[in-house]
Amino acid sequence: MDQFTINLLFVGASFALYIGIAIWARAGSTSEFYAAGRGIHPVTNGMATAADWMSAASFISMAGLIAFTGYDNSSFLMGWTGGYVLLALLLAPYLRKFGKYTVSEFIGDRFYSQTARIVAVICLIVASVTYVIGQMTGVGVAFGRFLEVSNTSGLLIGAAVVFAYAVFGGMKGVTYTQVAQYCVLITAYTIPAIFISLQLTGTPVPALGLFGDTASGEPLLTKLDAIVTELGFNEYTAHHSNTLNMVLFTLSLMIGTAGLPHVIMRFFTVPKVADARWSAGWALVFIALLYLTAPAVGAMARLNISDMMWPNGGIEGGAVSVEQIDNDARYDWMATWQKTGLLDWEDKNGDGKIQYYNDKSESMQAQAEEKGWVGNELTKFNRDILVLANPEIANLPGWVIGLVAAGGLAAALSTAAGLLLAISSAVSHDLIKGAINPQISEKGELLSARIAMAVAIVVATYLGLNPPGFAAQTVALAFGLAAASIFPALMMGIFSTRINNTGAVAGMLAGLTVTLVYIFLHKGWLFIPGTNSFTDADPLLGPIKSTSFGAIGAMVNFGVAYVVAGMTKETPQEIKDLVESVRIPRGAGAAQDH
Repeated sequence: MDQFTINLLFVGASFALYIGIAIWARAGSTSEFYAAGRGIHPVTNGMATAADWMSAASFISMAGLIAFTGYDNSSFLMGWTGGYVLLALLLAPYLRKFGKYTVSEFIGDRFYSQTARIVAVICLIVASVTYVIGQMTGVGVAFGRFLEVSNTSGLLIGAAVVFAYAVFGGMKGVTYTQVAQYCVLITAYTIPAIFISLQLTGTPVPALGLFGDTASGEPLLTKLDAIVTELGFNEYTAHHSNTLNMVLFTLSLMIGTAGLPHVIMRFFTVPKVADARWSAGWALVFIALLYLTAPAVGAMARLNISDMMWPNGGIEGGAVSVEQIDNDARYDWMATWQKTGLLDWEDKNGDGKIQYYNDKSESMQAQAEEKGWVGNELTKFNRDILVLANPEIANLPGWVIGLVAAGGLAAALSTAAGLLLAISSAVSHDLIKGAINPQISEKGELLSARIAMAVAIVVATYLGLNPPGFAAQTVALAFGLAAASIFPALMMGIFSTRINNTGAVAGMLAGLTVTLVYIFLHKGWLFIPGTNSFTDADPLLGPIKSTSFGAIGAMVNFGVAYVVAGMTKETPQEIKDLVESVRIPRGAGAAQDH
């Protein structure tokens, strides 16, 4: 059986499962559509949250970014997992206790203002649409490779599948679909990692294999450091980027995680307040299974790629020949990925070999000139393909490749569905019912939610054709927007009775605007290529990249909110009482002096 047929079988079976679950658990009421009837068990909800969270950025893109940068991109791991600790401790139980369906509804009621609710809807839509762009990028990469079609065709096919099960299933259908998707994606991620770890280190646990020894007795990371520095790249395990930017980036990811509406919505689906905290804890456990494996996947893949491009023992042994790439079955993966337009090479100096090295390194330029090289000949290696190509690079069995195909698509589609639910509920429940037409029927509200979801899919698909970066980089922008706009409003809404409606609105608008402008200056206005004034290689504010600016936007939000609140009317007493009742456990009395 050929690889294409195997891929179709795995992907087809997984899709049949997802769509079958969506039909079985189809939402019949607004309560089921928005919050799954508030009847989801914490463990089930934790698993669904993990699938909702571990998007194309986590499954497809993150290990690729770590593989080609090393230690400096470990901030993705620290920021995204750290954010769940904040979410579990500071937000989830209190928001569940408030008892609303959506983040915007909480903000509107807490700040006693329709304006605050509408501004929250705007912030939510901007962050969520940016996030969906990253998912659609991943969908295009995965479908393009495993259905052997163009990246564009893959993206359009994926959009149709998301529409099918997200629009009809609602939160109830999506929850149970995401449980199935978690099982698929974690199996698909760990099995190849175990195989590759055994190949390279003899250790079946990838996280331990990362710090283990290779067959030659040399530590894996020491060997990798030696290879990449020989090729002119930065040492893999050392810190090379700006520390301030790295700290801001990690902080932006952390508070962005705690402010993402599609993740927070999951905590509205459990029966009790305690269950919301347990859900966050279980989600962290399920997420850790992948996040502890990702650094090993990145390092081992980088080692395998370097060995394949220099199969004769490094630079002195000579690079891989064009003839070997064309005729050796171990290199078939390169021809397959070349068809997608995400991988390419060129024999620039006509010597019949493909030299892969850092042609921007001064030391390598001198060596290249001496050897007659005229530049790096592995001209394109999209970071988003690494995890999907990993089983082929390691020459694993065809069924493992098919399983990874299904896992990659599960990761991208599960998060896309959660984000589209967040967008649709914001438009139908918060904007249409909450502000425009409070008398709308339940049937009309469900219809408007599904129409909003369809429109969001069309917009995200269009923008996904020309994304502002790799999947994880695009998602990082969305985290920055959530960090700058939604997270401060939630924190101040729960823990400060001083912040009034005017302060909250001013803070959200200030945080969102300053962050959005900074991102557009670096990534192009409305993400249109060629309209940017700066790049992340040469940022506007010293070392601070657009992906790190969310933390500064959050500071702006907090500062503006407190200043404006201090200059305007005090929060009404009934709202202060509401905040106290949400934050303090029922039955808690005053402290006693014994």
